[in-house]
This record gives sequence, C-alpha cells and structure tokens, in this order.
Amino acid sequence: MKRVYNFSAGPSMLPMPVLERAAAELVCYGDSGMSVMEMSHRSPEYEAIITSAQESLRKLMNIPDNYKILFLQGGASTQFASVCYNLLTGSGKADYVISGQFSKKAAKEAAKYGDIKIAASSEDKNNSYIPKLERGDFRPDADYVHICFNNTIYGTKYYYIPDTGDIPLVADMSSCILSEPVDVSRFGVIYAGAQKNMAPAGLTVVIVRDDLLGRCRPDTPAMFDWKLMADNDSMYNTPPCYPIYVAGLVYKWILEDIGGLENMAEINRRKAAVLYSYLDSQSYYTAPVEPQSRSMMNVTFVTGDPELDKKFAAEAGKAGFKNIKGHRSVGGMRASIYNAMPEEGVSRLVEFMRAFAEANPKK
Repeated sequence: MKRVYNFSAGPSMLPMPVLERAAAELVCYGDSGMSVMEMSHRSPEYEAIITSAQESLRKLMNIPDNYKILFLQGGASTQFASVCYNLLTGSGKADYVISGQFSKKAAKEAAKYGDIKIAASSEDKNNSYIPKLERGDFRPDADYVHICFNNTIYGTKYYYIPDTGDIPLVADMSSCILSEPVDVSRFGVIYAGAQKNMAPAGLTVVIVRDDLLGRCRPDTPAMFDWKLMADNDSMYNTPPCYPIYVAGLVYKWILEDIGGLENMAEINRRKAAVLYSYLDSQSYYTAPVEPQSRSMMNVTFVTGDPELDKKFAAEAGKAGFKNIKGHRSVGGMRASIYNAMPEEGVSRLVEFMRAFAEANPKK
C-alpha cells in the first residue's frame, strides 16, 4: 500500500528509516531472541537501549551535565500537575503565559495548587501571536514561569526565550522539540510529549536542572516525583519501553542521517518557507498567524469560507494529504510538518492548494 503524506498534529509520522529499522527488529532485537516489546526493562539488553537513548538525546540537544533526562509516562498533560508538585513549593506563586489551549490548560491545572498569575495572554487576538515579555512582567518571588514554546493548535511559536532572571523557566516543547537547536541552559525544565517529533504516543521526556530536584511537596505521588525518577534512571517502575526504543532510533537518525539539529533546522526552515511563501503570494487562502510568530511545525490557514474549508479537507484526504483539517477552535486547515515530513510532501501540498483554488473559485 502506498504511504500517504500524514499532516497529523499528533501522533504524527515517523521517519521512514526509523520505521524500517523498527520493523526489521520487531520480532527479534539483535541476538536477544525476543522483541523489545517483550523484553524485561531490567535486562542488560534493555538497559543498553535506554542508556543509549539518553546519551543520544544529551548529545543531540547539547544538554549540560547538570540536567537530568527523564523518560516518563502520562503525556505532557500530566506534567501540568507534576510541575506544581515539584516546583510550586517556595512562595507558592507561579506565572503563566497563555498563548494557546495547552498553556491555558496548564494554568488551570496549576491553579489547584497555588497562586497563579497570568503574566500575559494572546487570547485577545485568538492566540494569533506570541506575547512579548520583559523580566518585569514576572513576580520576583514566583517559583517559576511557564510557557508553551510552540502552539500546535494555533500555529505559533516563541521566536525568543523570555528573560526570567533567576526565576526558573519551564517550557512545554511537545510540538517543536528537536526541530531546531535550543539553549537548554536558559530553561529550568523542558518537557515534551514524544508523539509529534520523537516517538509513538506513550512517552514524555522531561529535562530538568539538578538544583530543581528534591523540592517536591510531601504529598507528591511517587510517579510525579522527578527526583525519585532521576534516582531510579527513569525505571522506578516499568517505563514506556517501546516508545523509548523508537525515540532512540529517532535521535540517532537526526544525529547520523541528518547531521544534527542545525541541519534539521535548515530542512524545517525550507519546508516552512515553501508553504508560507505560497500563502503570502495569493489571496485565496489566509494565514491567521502574525508573521513573526509563525510556527515551523504547525501551519494554519483558511479560505474564509467554512464550506470551502470542509471541501478542501475532504479532497485533500482523497488526494493523499491526510489529517489536514484544522482544530475546531480555529477551523480551516492545519499542516503539521514535523521533522519526518519530507520536503516533497510540502511541495506536493502547495501544488494541490493551487489546483484546488483554481477549481473552486470563491463566490
């Protein structure tokens, strides 16, 4: 069966070399005589897999030695509460920036545990831009500042790292991690669900600075305690073994096949430029995001006619461009062009968009 161009926002497509390697090793991994799916997480073979994945991610993102890498379960949404259990333990205050649905959900969850202030929001323009933040926007005694670095639904991304001074900056990077280099040392915590740019659903990666460990509330559930997880090398219990294995393959693919995050970023910039350049060159489709806040990973656009949008999504699917329908809170279309999306997929999509516009003139 011919593979389609999968523009799903997540779970999303995986690199073909990774899928082929995983398929080749599905029944028998190495000389273990078993699949990774069947392997004890305490076995020497699996310990080598998870150790290699951690080492590859550290190299790939240039993660400093004073940061721990945790491979956890529960999705990024579980970290909305975990962040509070681990960090909202000093003044009990935290500042959140609302730039989309997931940052809003994170703030709502945090409000159960402490004094939460909305430092800035882009809701006034339907989250079509990233707020510009200054150090003075944050309370000096806040335990941390939380942002969502890329907004999957609205198609926006931080084009700068906010200056929070000595206040730890916490970032949800679920839909942009590994898309480009990022200075990890500017953050206290980075967390990300894996199902967009790293692995199948089921794995959440947390990168946390050492000095932020061991601060959790006395009533913190064991599974939410970052220090406990770090002390047990992410294996306090059975971890999401197979997604970690696939993530390790993805890390090596970027390191060895792509040549690192600088090269990955250049490919992603080219892909995004093809789509945004076309959107800016015509009037049939509109990109609702302010140019300086545009995401490289999630590109949103509309025709302005809900019926045409519906027809576009349906015909795109038939033509092999799957999962192009936008989120219900935005409407229109959304092309998620994560790392695994080939450049050809974006070029073909633009060709389809041109043909659709010609065949379906607006009234």
